[in-house]
Amino acid sequence: MSKSAELADLIRSRAGTEPPAIGLVLGSGLGHLADAVNGVAIPYSDLPGFPHAGVSGHNPKLVIGTLEGVRVAIFGGRVHYYENGNPAEMRLPLEILKELGCGQLLLTNAAGSLRPDIPPGGLMMLNDHINFAGANPLIGEPSDARFVPLTDAHDQDMRAALTSAAKAEGIALPEGVYCWFSGPCFETPAEIRAAKIFGADAVGMSTVPEVILARFLGLRVAAVSVITNMGAGMADEQISHEQTKAVAPLGAAKLERVLRRYLRNF
Repeated sequence: MSKSAELADLIRSRAGTEPPAIGLVLGSGLGHLADAVNGVAIPYSDLPGFPHAGVSGHNPKLVIGTLEGVRVAIFGGRVHYYENGNPAEMRLPLEILKELGCGQLLLTNAAGSLRPDIPPGGLMMLNDHINFAGANPLIGEPSDARFVPLTDAHDQDMRAALTSAAKAEGIALPEGVYCWFSGPCFETPAEIRAAKIFGADAVGMSTVPEVILARFLGLRVAAVSVITNMGAGMADEQISHEQTKAVAPLGAAKLERVLRRYLRNF
């Protein structure tokens, strides 16, 4: 039995056998949403081999239960590439999600905006991404399944449903291209200028590996960024992780409303 199958059985023994309809990975500022789930919380430390998310502002536990009438599996944090240099660290959690019978994955993150019309405190839904970091979670995968097409990686139907949910809540949800930098340091002004030339609308240090892994596993995926700052050189503010944690709740409150509406319309 595979590691993911073993852990899926362990999770079922504690949270029940009903498959989650959707998995959510919560970025900075959204950890409290896991506490709203009517279900079971399993610390990552209780799942042997499960990667521990070591970033302040994340809540490392898997919560399975009901939110807005939908069976969900919520990851209260993710491991980032910059924590240990392994872009495939989230492979096991997503394999477990697949083993549990889940078909959708919704990712959230904190990001820096490259567009003045998407200021801090706003949201941006990803319609595409740029792998500026150059790392790939499928390097070393021996099967031909590693050749994953990413033309429509960000699911159009999920995006349409999220757009509808945002509109119903009166919340702006523009779409844009997310550019993944490895981190952990923030980008330089020159890198931000380069990202803009490449066509990026926001920058961040996560999400792209999970999108690639999700498509590899056959999961439909969508992602939304909470904008916490403008890119380096675009404003007078000093970018920092403390700023990210301080501003993230402003956009996260909007995103929570969108996510709840999305689930009610599921």
